Amino acid sequence: MSKPLRIGFVPEHFSTPIHYASTRFALAATLVPFPSGTGHMISSLRANEIDVGIGLTEGWVAGLGTPSSAAGAGGGEGGAGYKLVGTYVDTPLCWAISTGRDRAIKDVDALKEGKMGVSRIGSGSYVMGFVLADSKGWLRTAGAVPAPFEVVPLQTFARLRDGVNDGTADFFMWEHFTSKRYYDNGEIRRVGEIYTPWSSWKIVARDAADERLDAMFESINSGVRYFEEHPDESVRYISTHLDYSEADAREWLRTVGFPADVRGVSHETIARTIETLRKAGVIQGDEATASHMIGISKQ
Repeated sequence: MSKPLRIGFVPEHFSTPIHYASTRFALAATLVPFPSGTGHMISSLRANEIDVGIGLTEGWVAGLGTPSSAAGAGGGEGGAGYKLVGTYVDTPLCWAISTGRDRAIKDVDALKEGKMGVSRIGSGSYVMGFVLADSKGWLRTAGAVPAPFEVVPLQTFARLRDGVNDGTADFFMWEHFTSKRYYDNGEIRRVGEIYTPWSSWKIVARDAADERLDAMFESINSGVRYFEEHPDESVRYISTHLDYSEADAREWLRTVGFPADVRGVSHETIARTIETLRKAGVIQGDEATASHMIGISKQ
């Protein structure tokens, strides 16, 4: 009998179908929470601490497109550590841009050359900062000096919130509904938002040929179907087990879309992501291609 997969995931509202896959549909896996996000999962994949990761598209693509971070990765897909094997969420992600409750920052334009809090270098919160800078015209060329921001790694969402209030950072970016509770209670203040121009969550694996992946895909597909068929139960789970109000959980359900089949990744989606991240200076050079990043293509 094969060992259960070790699956890394972010314990937020998006993980609800994974919860159902595990509790109702015999997902043969040890679920490993990564509250600090995709960047931490990349390190753990390369260290052979997990077999699969479910995280943000831009974080996975940035990791695969950065040769220095892949060097000496310690095995898994030719040294890169992982490949893209599945599409977990079809819809884009709304990244809210937050500052401290009493900071003088009024809007996004005031953030240029400020201190950007991120969970880790290479994480989604890091990557999207440069996508924001590119959208504002703050990147003259890839890798331009001066950089658009001073980057301040703070590991966790809680430390990011503390950081913008004590001056360690001027702003940070995190998913809208995860941030909203802290706008509502006055802990932090919203100054803007930016959407990913691609579907927001992907599944990666250290070994795209791992025979255990097929059963994993089937269990997650069943979890997605159950999630969609039982919205009231999903709202109760999110509002009682995760850090969201019932109203926010219900509103989020109206905005999110999961695929009927999570197996496989669209070449076009990854090519578009690479193009955007290269333009933003996150990926440099011409070596990164969708074909090299994808282990299982969407049919």
